[in-house]
This record gives sequence, structure tokens and C-alpha cells, in this order.
Amino acid sequence: MPAPTPENAPAPPETADVRRFWQSLGLPGLIDVHTHFMPHRLLDRIRAYFDSAGPLIGREWPLHYRQDEEQRLAILRGFGVLAFTSLAYPHKPGMAESLNAWTADFAARTPDCLHSATFFPEPEAASYVPAAVEAGARVFKAHVQVGGYDPADPLLDPVWGTLAEAGIPAIVHCGSGPVATPFTGPAPMARVLAEHPTLRLVVAHFGLPEYVEFLDLADRYDSVLFDTTMAFTDFFMQVELPDGQRKRIAELEDRILFGSDFPNIPYSYTGALEALTRLDFGDDWLRAVCHGNAARIFGI
Repeated sequence: MPAPTPENAPAPPETADVRRFWQSLGLPGLIDVHTHFMPHRLLDRIRAYFDSAGPLIGREWPLHYRQDEEQRLAILRGFGVLAFTSLAYPHKPGMAESLNAWTADFAARTPDCLHSATFFPEPEAASYVPAAVEAGARVFKAHVQVGGYDPADPLLDPVWGTLAEAGIPAIVHCGSGPVATPFTGPAPMARVLAEHPTLRLVVAHFGLPEYVEFLDLADRYDSVLFDTTMAFTDFFMQVELPDGQRKRIAELEDRILFGSDFPNIPYSYTGALEALTRLDFGDDWLRAVCHGNAARIFGI
């Protein structure tokens, strides 16, 4: 019997629940700003790292979605995800430019993917980041924890300046979850924002576990946004929200974007949506977070 193609492969059992979620809100679908598509060899290495519960993960992390690229695209589309990203990130110098070439090609052949790009603190970043912007990149990814670098490194100053001037969001894993490293936490990004106050910083994973401190940054800088990636789920850094912090998150309705971390999540996609529903901030909040804010920011 021939292997199933993406078109006829069985839909995951959670598909109906995902679609029911956004249909019940009267939305045309979801926009997921934190998904990962990248070269196969890099993805294989990342999967192996998760499988080994590496030191930057600190716990068992059984990946839920291991399909090939075309099947993963079919899954997202079957869920009703209207737009998503291909967030790739380097862990050492000399990787970012080739990753940007790959993600540019991926966006060209995948119309529902937002053209994504990345960078690393290296002299070449001052030229390849503007080149990626010129080529149409609409969102950038930085991973301070994996990269092991200070986001306030002077080599990144022209990068942040370029992104601030262009108004292009940068999704940055800068919180200390799941494992802290020397440059995670709010202080390094606060130094960046002091120099580039209009930078559209999207704090990945809601900055957990330092969500309060990152909310404080959002109070100081109107350009600071958050993505919900794995935040408040049963698996990842679940925290109790005091009433005062719940109120702050509810009031940030127009600055929060839905993200899932698909496919590198250890639970079903529905877990991300259930976590947001449990916050009980109302349907208008869910509509803004799961579609409206990203649609406005990215012109979708």
C-alpha cells in the first residue's frame, strides 16, 4: 500500500476541536506567530536535543508532532491556521545568513507563511539583516537562551536599529524558562529597549517565569508585545496569576499574539488554546489574541 500523501493523510484527532475553538468565536481562522519550519538537518538536531532532554530543556519533552514538512503544513492548514511563521535560529556564528536564505525560499513557496528571518551577534549581521528586510522579511526570531549571547551586545546595535526603524517585530526568547542562562531575564532586553525604545519586541513565551518583570517593561514601552507560546499551559512553567497580574494581562488585549511552538510541543495543539480559554478573559480577548492583533500588525 502506498504511503499517505499530505492531501490524503488522516487529520490528527484534535483537528475538529481546534476548528471548533475559532469557529465558536466567529473568527475566519487562527494566526500563529510562533511556529518552526527550518532545514531538515537542523530540525533533526533540534528534535534529538529535545529527545535527550538536553541541559537547556531540563526535563522530559516528548514531541507530539514528528511528521515531515508537507504533512506538518497540511496539519496547520487543517487546523484552520491562516498564517504562521518559519522561526529558525542560529546557535553559533556563521549560520544566520544561510538560514535566512532557506526561510526566504520557504516563504516564496509557502504563501501562508510570514517571511521570517534571524540573526546572531556577528559583524556580518549589520549587512545581512538589512538585506533580509529589503528581501521582504516580516518577522525576525532571536533565541538568547540557545544562542548564549547578550542581546545588548554592541554587534547587535545596528540590527535592533534596523528593525526598530522598519517597524518589523522581533520575536525574542529572552525569558529564563525553561532553564535560565547568563543573558536571559528582563535586564538584558531592558538595556536594548533603552537604546531602541520603538523596537517592536515580541517577548516569546510571555517571558515566563519573569512575566511580571516583562509586563513592567511593557508598561514603559508601548512597542513591547507578547506571544502566548506555551505560556500558562499545564506543561510549561504554569504559574498562579494573582488578581493584579490577571488584570494587567487582560488589559494588554491588543498587545498579545497567539503562538504555539508547533511542532516542538510535548502535547496536542489544543493544549495551547485550552490554556488561553482557562484564563477566562472573555471572547473579545480571545478574538484579539488569536487573530485580530496579528492580522493588524502583519496586514493579514
